Amino acid sequence: MSLNHQLDAETINTITKITCTVLEQNYFTFQNINYSQSTGLAMGASSSAVLSEIYLQHLEHTKIVDILKQHDIIGYFRYVDDIVIVYNENSTDVNEIHKTLNNMTPRIKFTLEKETHNQINFMDLTIRNINNKLFFNIYRKPTATDMIIPKDSCHPPEQKHAAIRHMINRMNTYRLNDHNKNIEYRTIEQIIINNDYETSVIQQLNNPKHKANTNNRKDSYAEFTYFGKETRAVTKLFKETQLRVAYKVNNTINKQLVSKLNNQNSQQQYERSGVYSLTCPDCHMKYIGQTGRTVEKRFQEYFHDFKYNIRKSNFATHLLDNNHSIGPINEMMQILYTTRKTQIYGYN
Repeated sequence: MSLNHQLDAETINTITKITCTVLEQNYFTFQNINYSQSTGLAMGASSSAVLSEIYLQHLEHTKIVDILKQHDIIGYFRYVDDIVIVYNENSTDVNEIHKTLNNMTPRIKFTLEKETHNQINFMDLTIRNINNKLFFNIYRKPTATDMIIPKDSCHPPEQKHAAIRHMINRMNTYRLNDHNKNIEYRTIEQIIINNDYETSVIQQLNNPKHKANTNNRKDSYAEFTYFGKETRAVTKLFKETQLRVAYKVNNTINKQLVSKLNNQNSQQQYERSGVYSLTCPDCHMKYIGQTGRTVEKRFQEYFHDFKYNIRKSNFATHLLDNNHSIGPINEMMQILYTTRKTQIYGYN
């Protein structure tokens, strides 16, 4: 953590404490029950990728390196959690290596996939061994589809062309021989046709025109919601300026699949549990709370405390101490996030 002792002890201690907090404060919900995660890293957390990479590099420098030497491994290549090793099967027992790796640490288990018919898949590559020479081809999983953003979708061309540009760049960058490159070209061509693009887009994206930045100033970005050609016409006004344009779209998967509160019946939203905001009608002070019961039930409890002068909650206490009024639920309470009815530990 301290490269060449560039960090002082206090800083190292602070970073260590923060890391421990990130590792220990992990919670998740399964089948309406909340759990505290005791081992492993939080799935989806931005810190998990960094911490797992640090741990794997630690294992490589302290344990795996000795295993590789012990078993005469010729080559070891890892990308995140995918590893390919090169060995001489006459002198190395790959099953023994597999067993040794799985005994290295109790919570990490390696799976073994051997080459079949002199080939093996690694990431998005198929590696073939022919007469001790390696040949590469693009690998696609059996579940892969030809689906990309179709031409008639209301997205900016930059976003629609991103997947096509990636496939073309991969074809040109990977060390494919002429035969395999031709196969990949025809595959890309078919994917493009299936999504209603003209095949000429391959040539267009295969020879991109990059605008050189002639000065040392950093460009600023402005975000525009893309609605079609009209948006493009407006953003062309910034073409010769230092302002670069980034597009976004409103028609996202999230908006298509996730029901929004404003589309729900006004009464139904109070019949769920979750996080809510209460606003005092007189001074507009806000109180944020969370409940595992229905939000409507929680509001009734606030109303009861206010009516009978019970200072059980902070919000009711605020209203009573300041002689403020209380209003109807639809005027005072806003639902910030809803969940199914379940017990949420530590809140009421």
